[in-house]
Amino acid sequence: MQSQTPKSLAMRNPDARHLDFSALVGLIPANPKLLPSNLDMVYERHGYFLIAEWKRSSERLSKGQEILLRALAKTKGFTVLLITGDTDDGMSILEIDQMTPAGPIVPKGKTVGDLKNLIVTWFDWVERKKSISPVEKQ
Repeated sequence: MQSQTPKSLAMRNPDARHLDFSALVGLIPANPKLLPSNLDMVYERHGYFLIAEWKRSSERLSKGQEILLRALAKTKGFTVLLITGDTDDGMSILEIDQMTPAGPIVPKGKTVGDLKNLIVTWFDWVERKKSISPVEKQ
């Protein structure tokens, strides 16, 4: 069993606040509502990405986040997870869903253990994929 990583080591700044992009509102006159998004979790391995957006049970994806995540889910090499939960006092997960390239959202789990298994499975898949055909990365 892996040892627990103290929260202070897992997050560089556990007291970090959300980014405020309000100074960028209206920057693009043709699309004045266009704003950047941030991702809550990103893994990269050999050009493949596992990303996740975390929301509390009372939060919903904004329309812009949904557009971004759907576009990433359709992009080769990206796996997109939507996680309902928080990390306020340890990691708490209520639901894990995967956004698929075809559009539907597929349930993938409901626990921290499920998330860990998904990450390990993704990593193993990438390692096998890398060895099957290095040309695919071009």
